[in-house]
Amino acid sequence: MSDASTTTPVVHTAAAADAVPEGARPSRRAHLTARVLQIVLALFFGIASAAPKLIGHSSAKESFDVIGFGDWFMYMTGALELAGAVALVIPILSGVSALALIGLMIGALITQLTVFEGQNALTPVVLIVPLAAIAWVRRGHTAGLAARIGGRG
Repeated sequence: MSDASTTTPVVHTAAAADAVPEGARPSRRAHLTARVLQIVLALFFGIASAAPKLIGHSSAKESFDVIGFGDWFMYMTGALELAGAVALVIPILSGVSALALIGLMIGALITQLTVFEGQNALTPVVLIVPLAAIAWVRRGHTAGLAARIGGRG
């Protein structure tokens, strides 16, 4: 038996896809800047970062040999970077992708500090900053995606 007082009706509106309050919405300039950053970072992650790992280029193999996890880790990292690059340019996935790539860059930072003695530790930090900006500007997309997954959108 269902009690109507314990269920909440699902309302399907355009507002559910953009859960950011009107006053907190980023400006048109912020959206344009985020779009440019998304494209530049997607190109970087897809071409400059993922491709050498996915083709097993010697420069990538040498670095991952030092890490000690084997080739599978290099290919997995490349695949995650490529997936993140593609998702960065898909509007509904862009915020989540930026957050996921931040997580990947935190892992890269830890690896740089612990395995490579901080040799290239600045690179992941430099990438985290624009990724965080994208995640912030695209928080409405992330909320909309969460609402869709949760059955409310």
